[in-house]
Amino acid sequence: MSEASKAEEKPGWRTVFAALKHRKTVYMAIFGFAAGLPYALLLGTLYAWLSDAEVDLETMGVFSLIGLAYAFKFLWSPALDRLDVPVLRKLGKRKQWIVTAQLLLGAILVILSMLNPVSSLGWFSLLAGIGAFASATQDVVIDAWRVDVADEVATIDILSTVYQMGYRIAALVGGALALFLAERTDWPTVYLTMGAVMLVVGFFGLFAPDADVVDMTETERADEHGLRKAGQLDPRVRGWALGAVAVLWGWALITVGVFMVRSLGSDPDTRPDSVQFISTMGPMVVVATVVIPALIAAWLVKMERSGSHLLTADRPAESAGGRLLDHGYRALILPLTDFVGRLGWALIIILGLVLTYRITDSIWGSFAYPFYLGELQYTKDEVAVASKFFGVGALMIGLAAGGYMLTTLGRMFTLTLGAILAAATNLLYADLARGGAVVQAVSDGSGFTWLVANLGGDERLAKLMMAIAGENIAVGIAGAAFVAYLSSIVARGYSAVQYALLSSLTLLVGTLGRGALGQMIEEQGYFQIFILTTLMGGVAVILCIVEWIRISRLGAKAGIDKTALKGV
Repeated sequence: MSEASKAEEKPGWRTVFAALKHRKTVYMAIFGFAAGLPYALLLGTLYAWLSDAEVDLETMGVFSLIGLAYAFKFLWSPALDRLDVPVLRKLGKRKQWIVTAQLLLGAILVILSMLNPVSSLGWFSLLAGIGAFASATQDVVIDAWRVDVADEVATIDILSTVYQMGYRIAALVGGALALFLAERTDWPTVYLTMGAVMLVVGFFGLFAPDADVVDMTETERADEHGLRKAGQLDPRVRGWALGAVAVLWGWALITVGVFMVRSLGSDPDTRPDSVQFISTMGPMVVVATVVIPALIAAWLVKMERSGSHLLTADRPAESAGGRLLDHGYRALILPLTDFVGRLGWALIIILGLVLTYRITDSIWGSFAYPFYLGELQYTKDEVAVASKFFGVGALMIGLAAGGYMLTTLGRMFTLTLGAILAAATNLLYADLARGGAVVQAVSDGSGFTWLVANLGGDERLAKLMMAIAGENIAVGIAGAAFVAYLSSIVARGYSAVQYALLSSLTLLVGTLGRGALGQMIEEQGYFQIFILTTLMGGVAVILCIVEWIRISRLGAKAGIDKTALKGV
């Protein structure tokens, strides 16, 4: 390697190492762990406990509905931007909610450890539901915290990668390690231990840095959003827009809330059909909370730019109702008008990218174990070794590689490469579904089969591990790039609402498509499905390229910071 090449390489490594030692980066790893642990315990490991307790499958299926809290977390995200926790506000705008959620989650896990899931099923399900709500709330605020505290050293790209690493480590702790402990102790001990861990994390969260808050004068407090100044939209127009969006979001929140309460608390014979709800009401909720409000936001932006319905002079709020209108508009409408105003028609490209980028791994993830155990006839121990332990290691390698590429090669290059790899690695599973001849040849030729055999495995296990390694490395690179990309297109002032909206939409297509995918597997087999998911991933690749071209042409005018242009 030439001296010039070495000189070019060193700044990239120095940047990464400096960022990893940064205080914000350390807390980002802790917060990533805190976000991943309750998700693993409430939506994964909990079912192993319920199985051991001989809870029926129908009831366990109902428990899975607490995952709706994560899919629709954007519905209450505006409140997290504007409301304060009594007494804890002095901790910081974001930290007050992060610490509250972490301490609440720790307490819930401890209380769950004291309950019998059979004799106290009502309380058990209620606490699990509250825990999922608190966990989803924590996710919203941690995502906003990451955007707010990013700086020149602890960049969005580095913080996003470290967050993913912390999250994945938590998945291992809350999954494989929890199962290991349960085998040697019991489930109450496991959840008591994990609850104590969350309480410790909450304590350390008290000392985390937070976004700077600028003190306002009395005049500024009277119109802290600048909505009453000359040139701003007339309050009556804003009132109509806020009323319409508030009704739509209120309907969605009540609809989802009532469904969850009926599902968790009703008699089994009267429980609503969850598949029907997700397939019919899911799209309606998205239309009501995203599509129509986005159109209203576009109408407001058009009026502002055309100069219609604007104030000709300052008009301070004269009542509590007027101030309430301003706060509501700031929380619910401005995040949308900011998106539309900054991005314009490019928002369609971005939404398409958000909806399709993770589809290749999210849509078939629910069928992974049936594929491993049923179709390929691997044992549970083999799947645990290949997926939970070796697979997580491969995922961490992918995240590390993605983080380094973000810093040295650029965000859009890494995002596009991640989309290509995520789509292409579905072909590894397509090969396994046909016998795995290609994967076996690669494993043998690389010496991987020999290594696995010397560690106690066989060539058949090596073949599965090779496929999982390829996919997880690709998912790690794509995951690091995607979180960094989402973080880069949200505005700091509206990060909680905007990021929650985008991350929730990421889950949408995969969630809605699993029912149809299951039917297709029954009719066509796994090979055709993996070819299909590869082609679906190609859509995300095309959208990444289109977005890359857009950013390179428009630069900062596109509403994305200049670091996204590195590597273009």
